[in-house]
Amino acid sequence: MGNELEGKIAVVTGGAAGLGLAMVERFQAEGAKVVVADIDRAKGAALAEQLGPDVLFVETDVSKSSQVEALVATTVERFGGLHVMVNNAGIPTAMTMRFLDDDLADFQRVIDVDLLGVMLGTQHAGRHMAAHGGGAIINITSIGGIHAGCAEWSYRAAKAGVAHFSKCVAIDLAREDIRVNCIAPGAVVSDILSTATAQLEPGTAEKLRDIMRSIRPLDRQGTPEDIAEAALYFAGERSRYVTGTVLPVDGGMTAGHPNNPLADAHG
Repeated sequence: MGNELEGKIAVVTGGAAGLGLAMVERFQAEGAKVVVADIDRAKGAALAEQLGPDVLFVETDVSKSSQVEALVATTVERFGGLHVMVNNAGIPTAMTMRFLDDDLADFQRVIDVDLLGVMLGTQHAGRHMAAHGGGAIINITSIGGIHAGCAEWSYRAAKAGVAHFSKCVAIDLAREDIRVNCIAPGAVVSDILSTATAQLEPGTAEKLRDIMRSIRPLDRQGTPEDIAEAALYFAGERSRYVTGTVLPVDGGMTAGHPNNPLADAHG
């Protein structure tokens, strides 16, 4: 552990569990003061108490502009500024395999949290950063938002919006010295993946994980800590000349299928 974020103040939405929790812990270990924003009051408060006075919990529904605005204001009031904003909060959608069978009942809530929440976090954090010398905004999309596939229609649409929005707003905010980058996790053990697969028939989730393993070039399961390392890079000075980037952290899944057809053809 080092001090890459010494003196920095960061907000992580959806920070009470999963990928967000890993980022909170990594940022704190690197010297940052961190605000955990989440709708889970019990988990968030317990985490802040466990990690000490440099971590604050603020109950926040990221789909509500007034609550995100209050989150930024509370962060500045408590710690004196805001240098890093991670828009990580997200919810899964029904894993309907055929689009014609999907009633899209969850569409609005998924869009409100997964896409609008990112936009609101970027906007309210960006307003403070623009008036105080810039900063780093990190948005969490998914390989489902940049790599076409079936199922999870609302989720994929929302995450595709996050990736494109991040590139567009990176151009707009560059003049304010605000860097906006995006991380696209793939095949990572997380709460959102577990929730999405829990509704499947017995045995289907295991088969799905086996399939994902077979199309991943790196023969290792991704972890929340892998995402936290990418977030640390974008939050710190090592990425000071990087903006508008969408970085897959997926074991190579978006690069291509690991099987070599030429080798297979030659037997």
